[in-house]
Amino acid sequence: MNEIIFFGENALQFKFENEKQIKQIASGFFSTIFLFKNGKAIEYLTGNPKKIQIEENIQKVTSAFRNEAILTKEGNVFAKGRDINPNNPNEFINISLLIEDTNDRIIQDFVSGRNSFYLLTSNQIVYGIGSNEYCQLGFDSITFKKTEKPILMMKNVSKIFSGNASNHVFILNSNQELFGCGYNNSGQLGLGESRKETKIQKLTKIQNIPKGKIIDIKCGYTHSVMLIENENENENPKRKLYSCGNYKYNGLGKYRSILEFTEIKSSLFENDNNIIEISCGRDHTLILTSNSKLIGFGDNSNSQLGNKKLNPEKIPIQIELPKLRFNDDISNYHISCGFNRSFIYYYPNPFSNLEEDLIKLFRRKEFCDISFKTENGEIIEAHKLILKYRLNKNQNQIEKLQEIISNKSIKESNQIFEMIYSNRIINPKLYSEIKEIINSNEKIEETMKRIYLNENENEKDFIIERKEKQYKFPKLILIMRSELYRGMFLSVTNDTSNKVTDYSELSNKSFQIFEYWIYSNQIKDEIQITQEIINELETGIDYFQLNQTNPNLFDLLIRKFKNQN
Repeated sequence: MNEIIFFGENALQFKFENEKQIKQIASGFFSTIFLFKNGKAIEYLTGNPKKIQIEENIQKVTSAFRNEAILTKEGNVFAKGRDINPNNPNEFINISLLIEDTNDRIIQDFVSGRNSFYLLTSNQIVYGIGSNEYCQLGFDSITFKKTEKPILMMKNVSKIFSGNASNHVFILNSNQELFGCGYNNSGQLGLGESRKETKIQKLTKIQNIPKGKIIDIKCGYTHSVMLIENENENENPKRKLYSCGNYKYNGLGKYRSILEFTEIKSSLFENDNNIIEISCGRDHTLILTSNSKLIGFGDNSNSQLGNKKLNPEKIPIQIELPKLRFNDDISNYHISCGFNRSFIYYYPNPFSNLEEDLIKLFRRKEFCDISFKTENGEIIEAHKLILKYRLNKNQNQIEKLQEIISNKSIKESNQIFEMIYSNRIINPKLYSEIKEIINSNEKIEETMKRIYLNENENEKDFIIERKEKQYKFPKLILIMRSELYRGMFLSVTNDTSNKVTDYSELSNKSFQIFEYWIYSNQIKDEIQITQEIINELETGIDYFQLNQTNPNLFDLLIRKFKNQN
C-alpha cells in the first residue's frame, strides 16, 4: 500500500492501494497530479479527483502555475493551460504534433517551467513552448512574448532542467556543457558577478561549474540547486550539493544572494555516500539521503518543511521522516515539492515481478545462448528461449532483429534488448523500429508463464524431486528469483542431472504456493490457505522465509486466509 505525507497548508496523510502504486507526484499552484505505475493518472483540482482521459500509457506528468502536461509511452506530450491553449485551457492538446519538423515529433523527455514547457526529442533537440516573458525560451521578450507552437532552442542536448515555479531553464549539451537563460533577478542562473541582468535573453554558457558529473538540477523561483557526483577514480563516488540565487532560500546561510553555484556545506551530509533525490518548490528545497535523512531549507511560511516554525530556514535542517512500515529501505521513499507544499510518498518493497527480474538478468552470460553483432563488431548476447516467445516464435523475426542490431551501437543494442525483455519504451525512436517484430500485445509476465508451463521445453531446466514426484522449473527463472531472495532458494547440486532436493520439508500445499510464486505475482484462487501453512511460513524454513524476505506476499496470504474463513 502506498502512503503519502503532505506538508503545507491543511497537511494530511492518505493512502492508495497496491494496484494503484504511485510512480510520480507533480504539484503546481492550483493542481496536483498522481501518476500510477499502471500508466493512469488522477488530477486533483481544488480537492476534487478527476481521471486524466488520455488513451495512451502515461510515463511522466508535470503541473506548474496554470499549465499541466503529460508524456506518454508513445513519445507524445499532451498539455493544457492558458499559456498553451488560451481558447480552451481545460483541454489537453498534443503539442508534439505542433513541431514543424515531422522527424522531431517523438519526445524522449520534457520539463515544465512556471508558464512554459521544454521538450527533448529523440534526436536530442530541445523545443520550447509557452511564455517567454522572462526570456526563458531564449529570445528577446519584448518582441517575442509567447508562442503556442514549439520553437527550436538547442541541438545535441543531453538533459534539460527547470522547475514548476521557475522562469529560467538549464540545458546540458552532449559535451557536458551547461547553458541557461531566463529570469536572473537573484542570480539563480549561476552566471557570476559579471552577469547581473534581470533577464538573460539568450542561452548562455554557465562558467565555473564544479568538477564532476551533473546528476540533477532543480529550479525554484529565485534559486537553483545542483547535484554533482565526483568522478575521481581513486575515490568512491561522492555526491555534493551546490546552489545559487536568493539568500533566504538557497541554503547557504548567507545574508546576500549568491550569483554562482556554491557548495552547501552541512554536517548533515558528512556521513552520506549518496544523495538520492532533490526537489524544489517555489522557495523551498527537500533532499533525501542514503542514510535515511530528509533534509530541507528555504521558505516555511506554509509549513512546507514539515515543522511548526513559519520562518525561512537559511541553512539545511533535518526533518523527521514519517515512521512507516518497512521504512528501513530508504529507496522506497520519494519526495516532490509543489509551489508551497511538499509530498513524501512511500510504498513497501514490491513483490519482485518477472519483468524487473528479467532486466537485471538479461546480460548474465552463463544463461545466454544467442549472439548478435553490433555495427562496431561488438557482441551482445541474449536468451533464445525468451526471444522465441517475444518475437512471435518466428525465426524470420530473429533474423530481422539481427539486421537491426547490426546497424546499431552497443548502447542502442542494449536499449533494444531492454525494451524486448520488458514493456518499457526506453527509447521511442528505437522502439518504432522493433515494434513490428515484438509480440507487443503479450505482457512479459504472460511470456514467462508460457515458458514456465511449456511441458516440451527442455532447455536449461532444473528438476526438483520430492516424495517421488518430479517438478520441472526453468533454470532461467529460478536463478532470477534466487539472486533476489538469497537464503530463500536452493543450493544447486554439482551433478549434471540438475536435480534439486532441498524442498522435502515443505508441505504439499506450501509447495503449491511456492511453485506458483516462482513465475507469478499472485496466489492461485483455488489454493486453500490453512493456519498450518501460515504457521509454517511464519516460523520460516530457511529457504522460504516470506515473513522476513517478502512481507507483501505474506500479508497477501494472511488476507486470503481471513477471507476464506
